[in-house]
Amino acid sequence: MSYCVGISTKYGLAFMSDTRTNAGLDDLSQFKKLFTWGRSDDRLFTLLSAGNLATTQAVVSEIDQDFKSKKSQLHRCKSMFEVAEFVGQKLSQKVKQHSENGINGESTFQANLILGGQIKGSKPSLFLIYPEGNFIEATEDTPFFQIGEIKYGRPILVRAYRRDLSMKDIFKLLIVSFDSTLKANLTVGFPLDFQIYFTDTIKSGVEGRLNANDPYFVDVSNAWSRGLEDLLLRLPGLTLSEEVNKQKE
Repeated sequence: MSYCVGISTKYGLAFMSDTRTNAGLDDLSQFKKLFTWGRSDDRLFTLLSAGNLATTQAVVSEIDQDFKSKKSQLHRCKSMFEVAEFVGQKLSQKVKQHSENGINGESTFQANLILGGQIKGSKPSLFLIYPEGNFIEATEDTPFFQIGEIKYGRPILVRAYRRDLSMKDIFKLLIVSFDSTLKANLTVGFPLDFQIYFTDTIKSGVEGRLNANDPYFVDVSNAWSRGLEDLLLRLPGLTLSEEVNKQKE
């Protein structure tokens, strides 16, 4: 399983992914799921992948080959929408190629992608790309996308996200979302890759990798746990019965 998140904010885009891949409880491996391509003069793309590893690696390889080619289609794209179409076509082709019966909901070669980036002259964009090759774009109403094991980290994002959060606070939000997922599901694991992209810079910005013993991650995780415990105790109490009231007295 995987967990990947892409967030659109007032100040740019933020991405984070785990690196754990499993083919059974006793077959755990680490593979990178966050990839970036760019030309410093006019474009930068970041891709997050979740799903069948053979499928996602094949898609990443084809994108990489195209971007390095002198006749690159990605170099000629005039908008991030065109980039999303290109990546969606590649994903759909690979799923069909690997699946004997074509694309269907039960295919073991399914994969989902999050694509974000900016082409000079347009605003940063974020897309969720489905195995069929179709996609949706993030809006102010739907400002973030998750793929993989999404249910444990989603409540944090839904409750705490605001478009005007600083990138420092967005990074804390990502860490808390991943911390909740890591604690609840062993198929999501360290290290975590991240990238913070600031609007109109056309460069990767802040990027790196967090391990389980990273001091900042540990501090945020511990502070979040303590904060939840303290808040729980401060919540209004419910009077269950007269007997409970007597016990309190």
